Amino acid sequence: MPTYFAPAERGDFERFLHEHAAQCAFQVIEVEGQVVACGGLWNGGEGSASFCWGMVGRRRHRQGLGRALAVARLHQAEADPSIQRITLSTSQHTQGFYAGLGFQVLRVVADGHGAGIDAVEMERVL
Repeated sequence: MPTYFAPAERGDFERFLHEHAAQCAFQVIEVEGQVVACGGLWNGGEGSASFCWGMVGRRRHRQGLGRALAVARLHQAEADPSIQRITLSTSQHTQGFYAGLGFQVLRVVADGHGAGIDAVEMERVL
């Protein structure tokens, strides 16, 4: 079983790519022609934006790619005066990573993303 995403989320991600990725600031990081990381910033209006579908290929963890991707999305949000806060839904496995970037936990839903994968709702006020 995947640690970071439930198997059922694959279909959700594919739908997002086909139906919504072009409407948000979705970024990819490529190494030698291969996509190794991706993530988006969705401006939901009313002063709020959210990180969506941020991920780094397992073999590329701990190389700074996730941080670079998150910081790039933070800079995008900070450059938009209509955005006052960023929200995200992550898991207990990456909660600490986002806390290190200034995000605060709003709530935790046990098994919210699938069996054994809690939904950790977080926000960062800009």
